[in-house]
Amino acid sequence: MSIYGDCQQYLQPILDQVLAQIKQLNDGYQQRTGAKLYEHLEGRVKSEGSMVEKLHRKGYDQTPTAALRACKDAIGLRIVTNFIDDIYTTIALLKAQPDIAIVKEKDYITHAKPNGYRSYHMIVEKTVNYPDVEGNFPGKYFIEIQLRTIAMDTWASLEHEMKYKHDIKNPEMISKELARVADDLASCDVSMQTIRKLIREDQ
Repeated sequence: MSIYGDCQQYLQPILDQVLAQIKQLNDGYQQRTGAKLYEHLEGRVKSEGSMVEKLHRKGYDQTPTAALRACKDAIGLRIVTNFIDDIYTTIALLKAQPDIAIVKEKDYITHAKPNGYRSYHMIVEKTVNYPDVEGNFPGKYFIEIQLRTIAMDTWASLEHEMKYKHDIKNPEMISKELARVADDLASCDVSMQTIRKLIREDQ
């Protein structure tokens, strides 16, 4: 039996619906402004193996209810934008959706992690035309959303590749250099945002 129980069959369709919803927001935004909200949009349903491991690590019961309610990332999205402002514009549009409720937010852009990591994390609850694990209809499902600029996404991918897939002999120096590069990229993001603002003001 799936760790997601009978709800396993609904997770991919819900992910597809959310992806389509965000693409529709982007299309509307482009029609109004001539600019796009994001550069990349991707999503995934957490594999059963990964969810079982997380439940064990967190000390939760190995049940569909724990997998879908205690853990809130069975469905995950990543939105990668060109500019910092696009992140907050996208967030505002998501908050205006009648079928999406914000459960939790963490702004690691304004307040970066000590290692230099920057991103905006959201947990949302989406109302869908499927039953949920508690038997409600319409059902409610949690979705984790990460929003980053291209620079933030590149840094996060490389940081993971270098730190977690290799045996590093001098981790303190590497961590210091990664934090420095993260600051450099953040400065670049701000500069690019300023340049775009100046171009728009000229137009």
